[in-house]
Amino acid sequence: MATIDRGDPNGLLDGLTPDRALLAELRRRLAVDAQSAGLLDVAYRTMDTPVGTLLLAATPAGLVRVAYPNEDHDAVLTTLAERVSPRVLAAPARLDAAAREIDEYFAGARTHFDLPLDLQLTGGFRRQVIEHLTDIGYGRRESYAAVAAAVGNPRAVRAVGSACAHNPLPVVIPCHRVVRSDGSIGQYVGGIEAKTTLLTLEAA
Repeated sequence: MATIDRGDPNGLLDGLTPDRALLAELRRRLAVDAQSAGLLDVAYRTMDTPVGTLLLAATPAGLVRVAYPNEDHDAVLTTLAERVSPRVLAAPARLDAAAREIDEYFAGARTHFDLPLDLQLTGGFRRQVIEHLTDIGYGRRESYAAVAAAVGNPRAVRAVGSACAHNPLPVVIPCHRVVRSDGSIGQYVGGIEAKTTLLTLEAA
């Protein structure tokens, strides 16, 4: 059974007035103790950005998931518990570097992410596509057809679109830089508005 820490989802503490600072400190100590004991397989946190509240999750190997609000953060955590490990805990400290770099990106101060990544949630052709996306530089765009050709399967244009739609690390791995051959921006896991925001940021 997954041991995902989501606070107090059943409202058992609704009638109490706990010291928020004390609760925060207890959660922090729990995360530290779990990590020290080797029991923290997936750490997560959320952060506010110009494209909505993002969920960040990391294993000891690196950042494993970035999720948009429309992906349903609870569902994403459940999937992580099923596919990676049931030992999932809110532990923001492990995600400090990722959050800092994402903040810098949205502030226009970073054009390349320098984070360890864990790509265990993708494989096969999709992983080939995901790995190629990191070669598309800041402010550049490639068509789905160009990406298909670059990974050695020029006919797999739709499969490239599917790979982008299932990118486990949007923003950090830039599937937003993949557009249609006619120049229109195409679909995006975070929604068209989010994709437009990212492309506009990089164009500036």
